[in-house]
Amino acid sequence: MDNLITRQLQSILKEGEVEFERDFELEVNPKFLDQKGKEWLDEIYEDLGGFGEAPLLKKLKFDFKINRNLILYDDELHFNRYRLISYRSDFYKEFNLPFFEAQKRLCRAYEKDCLKAGLQDRVWSGPPIAKHSFGLASEPGDFYGNGSSGWKLLAYNDAQTDIQTRIHGYKLIRITPYETLMTGGSLKRLDHLLMNPKEEQRTILLNWFMRKFE
Repeated sequence: MDNLITRQLQSILKEGEVEFERDFELEVNPKFLDQKGKEWLDEIYEDLGGFGEAPLLKKLKFDFKINRNLILYDDELHFNRYRLISYRSDFYKEFNLPFFEAQKRLCRAYEKDCLKAGLQDRVWSGPPIAKHSFGLASEPGDFYGNGSSGWKLLAYNDAQTDIQTRIHGYKLIRITPYETLMTGGSLKRLDHLLMNPKEEQRTILLNWFMRKFE
């Protein structure tokens, strides 16, 4: 969604004369979700501690659309124990999405960053549907009780996005702040590079981005 990182990427794509659509919204067709898709979603919802009927998103939002590729920038809030739980689904084993293994590693390594960014009540407890679906959140930072309803909802919605984009015939590309690029003789994190990239770094970033579609 709109932030400094995605604005910089937008600027770099324009400079590279890449045709793209910004802030693309995909209307979800419920008829596309077959029995297998429902089973995957129900499995993930249950594994996350959800109760009642699993809620379904009616619309998915993406940072960029390039042909049949949909691009999302995942900030620190997407890397935690609940997202890792969602990755246990047979859906990921069956389709082996390109970001699957890397994001699992990031969930294990960077939950501390998620904690720094995700203890505010609007994130930790989430919107009203989070409480309705996953129960009342524990105190911020407490994983021994019910944990974070907001984080669980985000993990479930991320999984919905993964499954629905596949069912609707798109390739989903997830970009993270933790990716590294070689520039100036050393590896630099993507989020650090995109804060204020120099001209030669902008070319490196464009080439890196376009390789995602190969």
